Amino acid sequence: MLSEEGIFIGANKQTQVSDYNERKQIVAYGAGKNIALWKPMDPSNLGVYRTLKGHVAEVTCIRFVTGTDLMISASEDFEVRVWKFVNIDGVETADCIQVLHHHSHTITTVTVLNNLLVVGCADGSTSVWSFISDQYVLQQEVSLGFGVFPLCLALHMVQENHYILAVGGTSPNIFIYTIVTNSLEVTSIQFATKLEGHEDWIKSLVFREAAPGDYLLASGSQDRYIRLWRLKISDKADSEVKEKNKLTLLTNKVYKFSISPVLHVSINFEALIMGHDDWISSLQWHKTKLQLLTSTADTAVMVWEPDNVSGIWICSARLGELSSKGASTATGSSGGFWSCLWFTHNEKDFILTNGKTGAWRIWTSTDGMMWNQELGITGPTKSVTDVSWSLNGEYLLSTSLDQTTRLYSEWIYDADGNRRTKPSWCEMSRPQIHGYDMICVEPISNTRFVSGGDEKILRSFDEPKAVALLLNKFSGVSIEEESHLPDSAALPALGLSNKATNDVDVNESDEDPDARETAETKNISYDLIKELQTPPLEDQLQRHTLWPEIEKLYGHGYEISCLDVSEDKKLIATACKSNNAQHAVIRLFDAETWNQIPEVLSFHNLTITGLRFSKDNRYLLSVSRDRLWALWQRNFENNTFKLVCSKEKPHARIIWDADWFPLSVGLAFVTASRDKTLKLWRIVDKEGKEEVELENTIKFNEPVTAVSVHKELFDDRVIIAVGFESGSIEILAYNNGFTQLQPVDSKVTPADKINRLRWSSLTREGKLLLGVASADTSVRIYSVNNGLLR
Repeated sequence: MLSEEGIFIGANKQTQVSDYNERKQIVAYGAGKNIALWKPMDPSNLGVYRTLKGHVAEVTCIRFVTGTDLMISASEDFEVRVWKFVNIDGVETADCIQVLHHHSHTITTVTVLNNLLVVGCADGSTSVWSFISDQYVLQQEVSLGFGVFPLCLALHMVQENHYILAVGGTSPNIFIYTIVTNSLEVTSIQFATKLEGHEDWIKSLVFREAAPGDYLLASGSQDRYIRLWRLKISDKADSEVKEKNKLTLLTNKVYKFSISPVLHVSINFEALIMGHDDWISSLQWHKTKLQLLTSTADTAVMVWEPDNVSGIWICSARLGELSSKGASTATGSSGGFWSCLWFTHNEKDFILTNGKTGAWRIWTSTDGMMWNQELGITGPTKSVTDVSWSLNGEYLLSTSLDQTTRLYSEWIYDADGNRRTKPSWCEMSRPQIHGYDMICVEPISNTRFVSGGDEKILRSFDEPKAVALLLNKFSGVSIEEESHLPDSAALPALGLSNKATNDVDVNESDEDPDARETAETKNISYDLIKELQTPPLEDQLQRHTLWPEIEKLYGHGYEISCLDVSEDKKLIATACKSNNAQHAVIRLFDAETWNQIPEVLSFHNLTITGLRFSKDNRYLLSVSRDRLWALWQRNFENNTFKLVCSKEKPHARIIWDADWFPLSVGLAFVTASRDKTLKLWRIVDKEGKEEVELENTIKFNEPVTAVSVHKELFDDRVIIAVGFESGSIEILAYNNGFTQLQPVDSKVTPADKINRLRWSSLTREGKLLLGVASADTSVRIYSVNNGLLR
């Protein structure tokens, strides 16, 4: 019933949250409680094409089992899940085939090799599992000692059935274990030694085979250093000579132990790599060359390799951004880059890394020297609170608790104006990057919107000319009133208000640092965006696609909870959070003059959760946590409202949302409640007096959290999208009764509460578009073939 057109969901801030399957060319990464699947080599840039549900808390680790169709995921819900990939109608997806319930704390790290699975847990334990008869079976559990939790694992086979396990965690030491198997079961796990040298917690470990019996182990730490350790096996283990007079940091102590009576191992410190300004988050070896990739919290991704003459490890490539002074993890920054991936496809190297904004950045190189950044994917990192389509239905706005307002549009044309073979949805602009969590958004026109955050004021924004040209170039959106649009916007270092760059004229003696900074970037954003050959990259979205703020609306005493704009675009209605009648009021603003209308609408006792103007502008409907709804009638002469109807106990629980039916079927609206019901109410004329009657009720199996009614009729039926607390969605038709249309496959719906549903007014190629905001941190765009609705 619903087809996925676009899924936007950011990656979790975890160092082992992603992995790449070379055979299937799929990147899997943890996104909230979901696992997102993405094919970065897809020429259509379709982005995330499917999310996998199952975990009930944030996903921390993803690992593919090389040479199989299996994938391992771990989460803060204490579970490890085993997934098996299947191809259904040409779509690579996965089903969960096993859940490991052994641990009772957050799973912090996972590694898998051949039939061995090793799991690290926040309770300090590390468990070893073997894959026997199509499922993982627990073999043994080890502990690093009191107060030490595993944060990273590396497993390498040094001889058939003989493994070395390196464990790093909340200790400056690396713990080395030996594992012996009989091809299926583990026969022995022994602690071998601990490697000293780091000065802070170990965040990443990775092995590489330099030659038969000769291995390198790279370790990355919060001390900002990478240390290389050389492992030699059997007869080579005795050939090492200990160097004298070395500093402790550079000590060349040789660690010797045996895996079996005939298999001996020596480990010694090989090299110290310095150059990063913050915590090392992730390491990756190149598959064929002696090169090491590091991603760090200092917003830099570096490629290291030994100098041909001296053998000293040097930085051969630095990607990402220059770190700013003070923006370190130690000073409270949320960090730069987290996990990283490095692989080769068609003789081209790909480096992928996810940042603190949830976006994935891609760099490619054909010679290993020159790196080009390519279009990655983006998405929110926290609960998405609202979505709203532009009036023409060409683009979708979303707000999220990650303090952003984002704009999504369909990428239809290339930079030369040719229609793409397969259009895809992309984030085209990030109008608002705020200091407060964003709660709600509504368009006033195709080039203006108003939004509310977790603060007491609302802010209105105008589309800059640069973004208008961008949407016109790639999405075919007509440019409106180009002469009145500002060129672009900039966010001053101090303050929350985006400023229009062409409104600032600063001379050299101007002492306002905000104004001077804005003036310095006056034409950079406009010129850069105008020349783009693809939709904007993540760093361009953050810096050059902001919308200038034009007005602030004051009046509420607490954080904004909801807003709506009248159909004639003359009024803005808003409400704020409240636990008493004094603040549970509706405030109205003139959308043309920005003046507040003196009258305050009082009725509710708790937070108003939804406001909706009727299609004919005559009524304003409010629903609330107090389980009541209220209907207000508008006086067009002075824009005042009076309460004309309310019902005692219309619902037994919180009313989360409401929407109006098309005018062609009369004045009627639906209310969605936590009491698991959707109710239809109709305004009727009784002896010259308008009253509201309950016309129909439909009961569901779970709380209803969102509802949206399409403005058009199909076969004289009203089409209604209904969202639920679990993330499921249903499409209903109404004609003298509710009818469920084709059921929606649960595999394509979000994994958490639906916060908002909105139908687009635009129909493309016979398809209706539905925007969805979910608490699972995703924005989703679905299509429905309108032939199925008739």
